[in-house]
Amino acid sequence: MATKQELLSRTIEHVDITRHNVVPLVDAMGKMAFQARNLHRAADIVDRMIADKECGVIMCLAGSLISAGLKKVVIDLVRNNMVDAIVSTGANIVDQDFFEGLGFKHYIGTPYVNDKELQALHIDRIYDTFINEDELRICDDTTGKIADEMEPGAYSSRQFIQRMGEYLKRNPKGVDSIVEACYDKDVPIFCPAFSDCSAGFGLVYHQWHRPDAHVSIDSAKDFRELTQIKLASKTTGLFMIGGGVPKNFAQDIVVAADILGEEADMHKYAVQLTVADERDGALSGSTLREACSWGKVDIVDEQMVFGEATITLPLIAGYAYHKGHWKGRKERRFAKIYEAAAQTAKA
Repeated sequence: MATKQELLSRTIEHVDITRHNVVPLVDAMGKMAFQARNLHRAADIVDRMIADKECGVIMCLAGSLISAGLKKVVIDLVRNNMVDAIVSTGANIVDQDFFEGLGFKHYIGTPYVNDKELQALHIDRIYDTFINEDELRICDDTTGKIADEMEPGAYSSRQFIQRMGEYLKRNPKGVDSIVEACYDKDVPIFCPAFSDCSAGFGLVYHQWHRPDAHVSIDSAKDFRELTQIKLASKTTGLFMIGGGVPKNFAQDIVVAADILGEEADMHKYAVQLTVADERDGALSGSTLREACSWGKVDIVDEQMVFGEATITLPLIAGYAYHKGHWKGRKERRFAKIYEAAAQTAKA
C-alpha cells in the first residue's frame, strides 16, 4: 500500500492557453465533420460574442473543471475582459478554486486504486485526481470563519464569494485564483446551489453555533441579481461548460426579466460543451434549440459541442484568445451594479 505522501506527490498543472496558438488547428477542424466541425463553429460564436461591443458574456461552469487543470483558462478569460459574469457550481468555486487559493493542490491520481485505502488515508478521489481531505476540511473551516466575520443576515452567493475574494487579498498565498481575479475585475460569481459544496459545511457549522443570529444564502437574491445583469446588457451571450443548475439559472434570467415586466431579448449567443445526452430529458443534455421554445436562447448563433471539457475548452478559449478580439474590449465590472443600487436605496 502506497503512503499518503507517495499518492500526493504529483500536482495537477493548469493548461495555459496563452502559450499555444490553436487558431490554425481549430480552423482546420471546420473542414472536418462531426464534433470537430461543431467545435469550430462554437469557437467562432464565442469569438463573435467577445467581439460584439454590446454583448455581456456569462460563463457557466459545471463538472470538476478546476481540479482537472482548467483554472488558468478561466482566469485568463476574466483578466482579459472576455467574461463579464460567472455562474458556477459551488464545487468549482469553493472546493477547487478557493481551495487552491488557500495554497492547496490537486494531485495526479488514478481510478485504478483501492478506494477504501484512500478513505483510510483521508484522500478524496475525482476519477483520476486526488485531494487531501485534511486540507479540504481547512477550506470548510475557512468559509465558516468568513461567515463569522459578516453581519448576520441574508446574502446572495455573489456577496459571500466577494468576501472570499477579500479574504484571499488579506491572506495572500501567491497562488492564482478565479475568485481573486474576479474580485479584482468586479466580475460577479454566482453559485445558485451554494450550500452544495465546501462552503455548505462551513455555513452549517456557523449557523449551528449561532442559531439566533447568523449568515444565510438567499437564492432568490441570486436570481434577482443575475437578472439585473441581463437588464444592464443590450445583448447577452452564454458560454456554458457542462450543464446542470448553472446552465438553467443563466438561461432563466430572460424569463425572469419578462415576469418583471422588463423588455429583454433572448440570449443572442449560446455555446455549450457537454457529454450529456438529450434523450433522457435532463437539462444538462437538452439542446439550446430546445431552450428557444422556452424563450431563453435564440437559435441563430447557438452550438452544442459533445465532448469532454478538458479537451474542448482549451481549444475554444484558446481560439478566442489568439483571435484577439478581446483587445480593447471594455470592462463591464457588473459587480458595481449592486453597489450603485445599494447607494440609491440608501438615498
